[in-house]
Amino acid sequence: MIDDSLARKAQKQLYKAAREIKLDTNILKILENPMRTLKVSIPIKLDNGKIKVFTGFRCQYNNAKGPTKGGVRYHPDVSEDEVVALAAWMTWKCALLDLPYGGAKGGIICDPTKLSETELERLTRRYTTEIMPILGPHIDIPAPDVYTTSKTMAWIMDTFSMFKGYTEPSIVTGKPEILGGSKGRKEATGRGLAIITREFFKAQKKKLKGAKIAVQGFGNVGGHAALFLSQMGATVVAASDVSGCLVNPDGLDIPELMECVEKHACVIKHPGKQIDKEELLFQDVDILIPAALEDQIH
Repeated sequence: MIDDSLARKAQKQLYKAAREIKLDTNILKILENPMRTLKVSIPIKLDNGKIKVFTGFRCQYNNAKGPTKGGVRYHPDVSEDEVVALAAWMTWKCALLDLPYGGAKGGIICDPTKLSETELERLTRRYTTEIMPILGPHIDIPAPDVYTTSKTMAWIMDTFSMFKGYTEPSIVTGKPEILGGSKGRKEATGRGLAIITREFFKAQKKKLKGAKIAVQGFGNVGGHAALFLSQMGATVVAASDVSGCLVNPDGLDIPELMECVEKHACVIKHPGKQIDKEELLFQDVDILIPAALEDQIH
């Protein structure tokens, strides 16, 4: 691995933690390597009739505590290195909370904003078919991540079920409620982030009301975190996504901004002052929420 790769960074974190807890070196040798990484070619027919071949990955890092669990992301920057690192971090997260799961991650190298819904469906179904040999409710369970949704999970579930010959809702999490999905699942990560922020302010004996917030990545997680924190009295003064960044020292109208993003898939369609999205990280705020891609703070 190259030294600045994400997987190498995850490995260095593991070594540091291992030293702190005096981890058995034999266990460390197992944990420093992913259990299994699958790379697949995904040929699909585009709406114009042409065939395009995409590349996808699924990494199952460790299943010592149970079936592996982790999201699937669609993004131009997806790489094998990235999914290995994210699967490792997912492994540590599940273990730290003593959940009966191992860690996994998957992704497809693509720009989903340039694909139609029918193309995304074909892409998802073919990807599911290609990774099916290592999928299963007792083997590996995908979930939504960057640019994938409950609809994506429904396509995965349906494809898996068609091949098996019976309906298998437990093959994915984050699916629509009508297909057995959990109520509140969509808001859960953002709600948890808001609650942790509130409790951190309590521990610091600071007031959350009036605290200024900047949110990098106004998607499902960032958007809901902003919504719940604003309902708790905080003021979201900046929000960004891939399209750009909106700022308002008096506070953005978060419900309106969420409606705008739901309709147009970008924050800059909402009226307001715009700045370069990179500038969001340097705003004078009390709380910075990095809810975009990993490795933003270094």
